[in-house]
Amino acid sequence: MSPPRLLCIIGSGETTPTIAKLHRELFERAGDAPAVLLDTPYGFQSNAGDISARAVRYFRESAGRYVEVVALRRAEGASPLLIESAQARVAGAGWVFSGPGSPTYALRQWRPTSLPRLFADKLATGGCLVFSSAAALTLGRWTVPVYEIYKAGLDPSWDEGLDLLSLIGFDVAVIPHFDNAEGGTHDTRYCYLGEQRLELMERQLPPEGWVLGVDEHTACLFDFDEGTVRVAGLGVVTVRNHGREEKLAPGETVLQSDLLALASSLGPGTAGPASGASGMAGPRSLPPPRGGNHALPLRAPAQPRGPSLFLGEVERLGGSFDQALARRDPAGATEVALELESMLHEWSADTFQSDELARGRAALRRAVLRLGELAGPGVADRRELVSPWVEALLGEREAARRSRRFADADRIRDKLIDAGVEVRDTPEGTEWGLRGEPS
Repeated sequence: MSPPRLLCIIGSGETTPTIAKLHRELFERAGDAPAVLLDTPYGFQSNAGDISARAVRYFRESAGRYVEVVALRRAEGASPLLIESAQARVAGAGWVFSGPGSPTYALRQWRPTSLPRLFADKLATGGCLVFSSAAALTLGRWTVPVYEIYKAGLDPSWDEGLDLLSLIGFDVAVIPHFDNAEGGTHDTRYCYLGEQRLELMERQLPPEGWVLGVDEHTACLFDFDEGTVRVAGLGVVTVRNHGREEKLAPGETVLQSDLLALASSLGPGTAGPASGASGMAGPRSLPPPRGGNHALPLRAPAQPRGPSLFLGEVERLGGSFDQALARRDPAGATEVALELESMLHEWSADTFQSDELARGRAALRRAVLRLGELAGPGVADRRELVSPWVEALLGEREAARRSRRFADADRIRDKLIDAGVEVRDTPEGTEWGLRGEPS
């Protein structure tokens, strides 16, 4: 039996708990053939080895599958033996993963090799490709040079992509991180392009060109055997054509032919609803594929949202921790801190594009510090805790003795003894200690 022909496009969060269930499904469907991780997109980064190690650990712990790293960080100037070895391992794999980094760097390294053809072979004859983030950007006919535009100020323009989706007739640009909100006060949707730059780039596309947007922590699974497209994860998949768009909801499945027809219906010169139009348009009418189809009404594109899924959980747990302290529940606060530590471990393999993981760790350190402050009175030296009050009372006793109010002085001493404070008068002055402690 031939292996299935699968292409899984992940918008982000490819090594987080949100996508683990889908990874397990894909491994099962791909069978026992070797599974490999191709590290090229982030090969230029100094922490490339650490990114690979975290990904391998994630797949082992979260999906129960050993994944072998195919190290082709730089094909330019590499030995023919290194390139041939990488190509052979990709050719023999049943499951191939590639993820974060730079799409243009990856394309520059892959093009002189046989890897683009090997990727296409997987979709033509059998195999599973799982491309996320930067690698996902390379899949279409056009790709977004993200670093060059967002970081270096290049004028918005397209680069040529691998065009793997032309196998099913899609003249498309794949854009992950479609609902990104890291910018906070500025628009970083559409993989950090923002609305203005995306509109400029859409005007450069030919009439048949369109955009397939995949939200963060969301996957778009193409089954080339069944001819279907399925949305998994937390967000939506957006079909966008020159400013007009429609969304597929999580769990929704459509035929690839219907998705292509939908993209065409939104193109220039059609009567499709413009994105951002007020009100809700009627639902589209797509024939239900195998397993049924849930139609979704046309909607305006989402506006920048609040914290990311990860930071939202950090904030939620931080609030629960503060509430536990407010109700004087140290056990509950400790339980929340342990839950936060467990969440940080689960997300530790993710290739965050910002300081989110550092902020999560800061929240954990804050919780530990607060727990330490809470435990302080319980473990501090008892003498340090009571010393200010004992010294003040002994001062009052000494003043009473100097005033020859001996009855008052004796009463103060007796009260201290009743409270567990031993008082001893010596030629050098009054000494004190706590009952049960060594002299």
